[in-house]
Amino acid sequence: MEPRAYHLAEEPHLHEGHSTMLGFWMYLMSDCLIFAILFATYAVLGGSYAGGPGPKDLFDLPLIALNTAMLLFSSITYGFAMLAMEKNRVSATQGWLFVTLLFGGAFLFIELYEFSHLIHEGAGPWRSAFLSSFFTLVGTHGLHVTFGSIWLVTLMAQVAKKGLIPANKRRLLCLSMFWHFLDVIWIGVFTFVYLMGVLR
Repeated sequence: MEPRAYHLAEEPHLHEGHSTMLGFWMYLMSDCLIFAILFATYAVLGGSYAGGPGPKDLFDLPLIALNTAMLLFSSITYGFAMLAMEKNRVSATQGWLFVTLLFGGAFLFIELYEFSHLIHEGAGPWRSAFLSSFFTLVGTHGLHVTFGSIWLVTLMAQVAKKGLIPANKRRLLCLSMFWHFLDVIWIGVFTFVYLMGVLR
């Protein structure tokens, strides 16, 4: 008597939403590695001033604290957008997303002002290893906020066109994870680069 071959009628597969979320978590983990490398680089090079200015000479802590508040507020307003999304309130979702965009824009404006001021003072990334690692770490975070803002505008347009369909909700959830991730990274930057730099 021949042994029976047992097999599934069809291959098991993840639900589209589950696979999207899994893929996005993998992306965030890879981003964590990038920032971990940048933090490690700054830890090694952050004390190499090459006879130039250091954190105490350059960092305007009240301005950076204001910038930090802008990003944290944007995270709160995005949370309100997600709560409105769960209730299928399109206009409220769009309104909170717009406020989030304004806070994100304010953060980027202040960061660009800081970079411009440092370069004007002769403290550009070419001045020392400290400044090279500083501009690379903070600039990479700023690029992420820029791309997140572009993504936010794109999703606002998609919600305006198609409403809060499941695909748009999933995309908004992915952006929520990304936006909060940037907040966590910035808290690390503010503490490790700015606060510890000034107190060093």
